[in-house]
Amino acid sequence: MLVFSNPVGSGSLWFDNLATAEGTPVGYDPQARAFLPVRPFCANREVIGCNWIAPEEGAFCRSCAMTALAPDPSIPNAMHNWAETEAAKRWVLDNLGRWHWFRPEDPGTRPIFHMLAEGLTPVAMGHANGVVTIGVAEADPVVRTSRREALQEPYRTMVGHMRHEIAHMLWWRLSLREDFLESFRAEFGDERADYTAALQRHYHDGAPPDWRTSYLTSYASAHPHEDWAETAAHLLHLTDITDSAVASGLSSEEMPASQWDPYSEPDTARLINVAASLAIRVNHINRSMGLSDLYPFVLSQAAQRKLAFVHGWLRRGAQGR
Repeated sequence: MLVFSNPVGSGSLWFDNLATAEGTPVGYDPQARAFLPVRPFCANREVIGCNWIAPEEGAFCRSCAMTALAPDPSIPNAMHNWAETEAAKRWVLDNLGRWHWFRPEDPGTRPIFHMLAEGLTPVAMGHANGVVTIGVAEADPVVRTSRREALQEPYRTMVGHMRHEIAHMLWWRLSLREDFLESFRAEFGDERADYTAALQRHYHDGAPPDWRTSYLTSYASAHPHEDWAETAAHLLHLTDITDSAVASGLSSEEMPASQWDPYSEPDTARLINVAASLAIRVNHINRSMGLSDLYPFVLSQAAQRKLAFVHGWLRRGAQGR
């Protein structure tokens, strides 16, 4: 993620800012990738703290307009959790916009989001025919941590959920292309295998003992759809880690240039090498504070090959260039 210029003075702005340090209200323009000090702001600004601009007064921004169902506000903490979830969505949509996905120049279908609070039972997150369902309760760190530990996962965040579920939607978009499915099946396997049965088998039997040699996560081993979604999410993790490091002024001997743009890098191996070197260093820094590793994953040769496949397709952008 970029670090942004202050449009009305000195200093920088971060992606979630609603105002400058001096208190001037600003809104983020995702098309210009810049903050503006002028209205119209998103209609959800006062509701959930959305900091994006809108096409006209009283309208929703590009991101909020994709949310067709919002949580029931009578459920405790629903509004706070929704705000945190929408912030994660904006972050991921802006990441994907660097490759022209879901921007005005994208001629394809946009995702529709159902943001649901939980009553007595958890929300089943997922994607179906362009609709992404997200349970906002996991914006609560206690809920999220308890589920991460129950599932023995090394990483679980709302940004991660957004990247994973939107990745399913991206697969759905790409599957409409005649030249995609055959190459996908050669790399990930046949997605026509019974999905429900595969997940039941995964949760009953667990991942195969040698899953680390072929997959980024144990969940990726459940089915080709999940392998794609996990791999695409990790490609976004690694690209954004690197982009954020560059934007923050950090450097490493592996970086090809000081103003290098990871989203423009065509060489997946170079991108992964830089991202992994940065992650190892930040993991070490985090441990000095007793914090979890930034990126607690191992990139096998098979996983790197799959990352390259996803990278090639997502970098083509929404118009398939």
